[in-house]
Amino acid sequence: MTGRPIAMWPILRALFARELRLVLRGGHLLPVLAFVFICVMLMPFGLGPELSLLQRLAPGLLWVIMLMAVLLSLDRMFQADFEDGGLDQLLLLPIALEGAVIAKICAHFVGILLPVLAAIPLAGLLLNIHPDAVLPVLATLLAGAPALVMLGAIGAALAVGVRRAGLLTVLIVTPLYVPVLVFGAGGLARALAAPGMLDVGALGVLGLISMASLFLAPPAIAAALRAGLR
Repeated sequence: MTGRPIAMWPILRALFARELRLVLRGGHLLPVLAFVFICVMLMPFGLGPELSLLQRLAPGLLWVIMLMAVLLSLDRMFQADFEDGGLDQLLLLPIALEGAVIAKICAHFVGILLPVLAAIPLAGLLLNIHPDAVLPVLATLLAGAPALVMLGAIGAALAVGVRRAGLLTVLIVTPLYVPVLVFGAGGLARALAAPGMLDVGALGVLGLISMASLFLAPPAIAAALRAGLR
């Protein structure tokens, strides 16, 4: 009884390291980063040369770009494992599938979302965000990023085994993203209105949504994957 929980952590660490290597070697990060910078560089051309307009729209633009980057990275989160039999191997591990799902999503977050968040300061400068507002912007995006990944993983798990599952994943997760976008864009707008100030209320709500998704999403993802393997 006491040996099994202790032995679980080496398995989770090994699974996390394996998934992180696959993410970094699979070439998934570069297309996401390229998408982010293409969007940021093209926005000023589409919106015109008025810097004040660009600054007013920056909160919503940053969250939409972040959301699209997450959706772009979800396509192969579980689909590749489904095609090569990796999901069947996860079921054979001496740990619950929920734990394996968490390790896989954490590797996805570290390998793709953290580099995207690290690129946000440069993207913010291109969108005419005041340098003093960069840290509050990062804090707000970081508070909501776990929710984006976990909710997106639910859609990716539900669409596993379906041909061209990318569109189905988008249709599933878009309604789930609405609260995160509303509070996230509102928090960024208030942070940019007073550079250097952090919207604690929006940050707290985003943190609660992320914490709730961390507890509730893994069982839902594991159930969807089991159903997809039947």
